[in-house]
Amino acid sequence: MRALVQRVREASVSVDGKEVGRIGAGMMVLLGVRKGDGPGAAKALAGKVAGLRIFRDDAGKMNRSLSEAGGALLVVSQMTLYGDCSKGRRPSFDSVAPGPEAKPLYELFVETLKELGAPVETGVFGAMMDVSLVNDGPVTFLVE
Repeated sequence: MRALVQRVREASVSVDGKEVGRIGAGMMVLLGVRKGDGPGAAKALAGKVAGLRIFRDDAGKMNRSLSEAGGALLVVSQMTLYGDCSKGRRPSFDSVAPGPEAKPLYELFVETLKELGAPVETGVFGAMMDVSLVNDGPVTFLVE
């Protein structure tokens, strides 16, 4: 599994013109699931994301976690994170987990974040979504 994590001032996601998720300050997480990923990977990645110390402390250093900063998460499925652009100009999606395999892992990732005490909003798995965000920093990490 792979998560593109962005520290944001705010973020939202809409489907068919209707807002389905919105957060203030926190993390925007784009989540990709690869063929062969399992529940252990989902739980471990959720723990890693929830514990990332990417928020400023009183000295201005990245030293606070999401819970310490009082932030929330917006998690959106993003199958293209496993798109392979190494050959030619058209990405290959051969390593992307198919929907029936990926959706339960996406849901487990979200549920694990909630169990860890994080406020979580989501997009709609597999839908075409419009995502808006104000990146804070910008601060962006690829977490695997």
